Amino acid sequence: MKFGRQTTLRAQATVTGVGVHTATPVSLTIGPAPVDAGFIFVRSGTDGRDREVHAKADAVVATQLATVLGDRNGPVVSTAEHVLAALRGMGIDNAMIEIDGPEVPIMDGSAAAFVSAIDQAGIVSQSASRRFIQVLKPVQVAMGDSFGELRPYASGFRAEIEINFTNPQIGRQIYALDLSPETFRREVSRARTFGCMSDVARLWSAGFSLGASFENTVVFDETRLLNPEGLRFADECARHKVLDAIGDLALAGLPLLGAYRSVRGGHKLNHAVLTSLLADRSAWRVVEAETARRVRSHAELGSGMVGGMVAPAFGPDVS
Repeated sequence: MKFGRQTTLRAQATVTGVGVHTATPVSLTIGPAPVDAGFIFVRSGTDGRDREVHAKADAVVATQLATVLGDRNGPVVSTAEHVLAALRGMGIDNAMIEIDGPEVPIMDGSAAAFVSAIDQAGIVSQSASRRFIQVLKPVQVAMGDSFGELRPYASGFRAEIEINFTNPQIGRQIYALDLSPETFRREVSRARTFGCMSDVARLWSAGFSLGASFENTVVFDETRLLNPEGLRFADECARHKVLDAIGDLALAGLPLLGAYRSVRGGHKLNHAVLTSLLADRSAWRVVEAETARRVRSHAELGSGMVGGMVAPAFGPDVS
């Protein structure tokens, strides 16, 4: 694969499961997309007409417990964050995501099934240079006791996530990750979504978590972990929040060059920080990867950028 080139999938791969909130059976297929397409969801309709939505920040229509993308006619696809995290985490730039239901399947609660689908489909480089959004100055958002920030970072993309739950079985956890396909696969792709038994009745009455089970959710009560198989990581909850953040920030439309810090955050805060960055045209610029021939003469980016180099492509006043 050529350094600094955009990537897409070689072929299609399909996963099937149920939605964690709707409990609706759904089939999702990831496949190739053209240069500069980004991530595009195509939802098949019962009336034979498809609905298409580009996975970008301005397509977000809800952030309560999941990231929901839609258009002027309403929601198109819910719980988009895990498949988006897998695509961005594995270094994919362009992909079509076809889905026949209202919600991305939860699978085992992590991004592992989507990583496996990417492995099955294969990754190919494309003819155009990869582009990035480079953070030029800090952008911060505070929401009550939650805080989020995007700041400049010289070595690719980094996520620093702190959670602090009153449930003593979760408590305070901190996890940081410098993103590359290798670290994503090894450190966070298998981290599962989680919840507390004390919240179940409230969520069900509000129409959420109808498809949740011990097969797709890590569940705690006040005294213990209820999943008989145990945790995959001692800090699995914090790692899953990193996974969510990678997926939510994929809605920038291009890979980010910057560091994201979140304290007591979630989908709503992730989206607010990203939209605040994009709204401030002095806070970012688009940069373009140069060809591998020039790697030796420039400062190297982190491995998450597939070894590419960056040079300004156009200023922040052009979207």
